[in-house]
Amino acid sequence: MSYKRLTPCIFIRDGKAVRWFDDNTVLADDVIGLARQYSERGADELIVFDLSDSDEEHDESIDILKKINRVISIPMVAGGNIRRMEDVKKILYAGAKRAVLNFSKALSIDMIEEVSKRFGKERIAVSLNDFDALFKQQHLIEEFGTEIIFMHRLDLDSVMNVTEIPCVVLTDTLEQSEIIRILKCDGVKGVSGMFISSLDMDFNKFKEVCISEGIKMTSFESMMDFSEFKLNSDGLIPVIAQDYKTNEVLMMAYMDEEAFYHTVKTGRMTYYSRSRKCQWVKGETSGHFQYVKSLSIDCDKDTLLAKVEQIGAACHTGNRSCFYTTIVGADYDAKNPLRVLESVYSTILDRRQNPREGSYTNYLFDKGIDKILKKVGEEATEIVIAAKNPNPEEVKYEISDFLYHVMVLMVERGVTWNDITNELADR
Repeated sequence: MSYKRLTPCIFIRDGKAVRWFDDNTVLADDVIGLARQYSERGADELIVFDLSDSDEEHDESIDILKKINRVISIPMVAGGNIRRMEDVKKILYAGAKRAVLNFSKALSIDMIEEVSKRFGKERIAVSLNDFDALFKQQHLIEEFGTEIIFMHRLDLDSVMNVTEIPCVVLTDTLEQSEIIRILKCDGVKGVSGMFISSLDMDFNKFKEVCISEGIKMTSFESMMDFSEFKLNSDGLIPVIAQDYKTNEVLMMAYMDEEAFYHTVKTGRMTYYSRSRKCQWVKGETSGHFQYVKSLSIDCDKDTLLAKVEQIGAACHTGNRSCFYTTIVGADYDAKNPLRVLESVYSTILDRRQNPREGSYTNYLFDKGIDKILKKVGEEATEIVIAAKNPNPEEVKYEISDFLYHVMVLMVERGVTWNDITNELADR
């Protein structure tokens, strides 16, 4: 039996989360906050459907998808109002792991081959609400898609006899017994719908119920037992937390056996406080959670390395890392591109918050967005001109000027380098 997933679903209409695709009762006004809640409470994946009718509303929903992607630590699958390849591109570039084509519409059936070849079949899912449609389109779905979202209540064993493509069942049932029955079907990889998407759902607790029913649930699984670690005299093991994208060392703390297994079970870094003599989940009070990407043990088996996604600051002082005080050497590696860009960005941000007389940066901010945009355009043109010259030194100089002015624009519009790197990583 394969591991199963709990996948809440958000239906977006008029910028709000509604109860169901044919029920406009508002479930939550704050769609982004709802998505964050699902992620923090232990959901494995998130499905988002855009119920808009117009291009303008669709673009607003795409913007919501981008914002959702920034606050969740789980994969997102999204669909709705897809009428052309450009719509699939927007959804994927917004951070969705897969775009969902609605196979109740002929347009989606006609489109699947083209978008599959353009973006890769692993980025394409299909939603179905009719068993006959699955039977008729089976070959097309298997050749150009990798997941089915089945929006129908029927004999699921019959569905699995037709196709081997993993299936997520989206159901309106509120019966726990029905959810358990669905998850026990071999070909079902996950379940979604009203029960799973309820506002008070505690995913980790429900996973325990599923496990007690013999269902294997998606979670981290340690390849080593805690008893195999070499502990210090207090029975603890030190843990170094590191940003999984930048490799920046964030903090060091300790785990006991209970904290270790809680971390593995929930996917959120949990430590043992030596001063309070109790377990604590990082971010439980501040909201600055650390979501586990991987845990590694060193060669002596006496130190753990946790690659994490850090929400907000890791340090209680408000600094990103606890290691912000340099006592020997330079305060950053001048050859690390991201660190250099972050440093310049921080300087520009400081000028915005603490103006200095005679500062060119403050001159740009004082003149406003039109002046900043004019300079960005001018510097981009200078790059083009410099690139016609065989001497690469001019290109370096002009690109540096361009990046500086782009960073002024970023600060003006509240965009960070983390936003940019997340966007590039998602693409």
